[in-house]
Amino acid sequence: MFTGIVAAVGKITSVTPLVGGSFAGVRLAVDAGPLPLADVALGDSIAINGACMTVVEKDGSSFSVDVSRESLNKTAGLDAVGEVNLEKALTLAERLGGHLVSGHVDGLGTVHSFEPVGESRELVIDAPWELARFLAYKGSVVVNGVSLTVNRVDDVEGGEGGGKVCRFSINLIPHTIEVTTLKHLHAGSRVNLEIDLIARYVERMLSVQAQG
Repeated sequence: MFTGIVAAVGKITSVTPLVGGSFAGVRLAVDAGPLPLADVALGDSIAINGACMTVVEKDGSSFSVDVSRESLNKTAGLDAVGEVNLEKALTLAERLGGHLVSGHVDGLGTVHSFEPVGESRELVIDAPWELARFLAYKGSVVVNGVSLTVNRVDDVEGGEGGGKVCRFSINLIPHTIEVTTLKHLHAGSRVNLEIDLIARYVERMLSVQAQG
């Protein structure tokens, strides 16, 4: 489990294909930057841009993870060299500064716009329609590993491919922009989305109740 509070911005320094041809995944080498790794052991979990990954190698301030082809197909930002948001797995002794996050990407969103609003910036994202029922005003959502609060939700036509999408808005304060990779987003960027854990269970309970 994670909190969605980014601990450091690291960098994928290399992407090496694993043995197995086009169906194989890749091994990522990640420079953890200011993220301390002294308490990280092989087999521990680290969220990279919101996707929970298992440490398979560690060397000083760097670590490596293996990403399956399925994970690559369902995420963004894990297939190329570049900056990434990092968070170590939550311990019971830590403050829950964001919200409970599993590190399982539920879908890919597309940035509709990213514009200044006063001292902050408004990030507007088109989410796949199948995630619409999980997104609510003042609810929580994870974008590239960052726990954020939804400020507006609109169900609109004309998303990618012309279908219906859930367009939601988030206000990003200067601190969040400064300490995460969200600063690099622009219209058209693909982002990893994880819906709120509680919303997931509520939806399941209601659907079972309706069937009964």
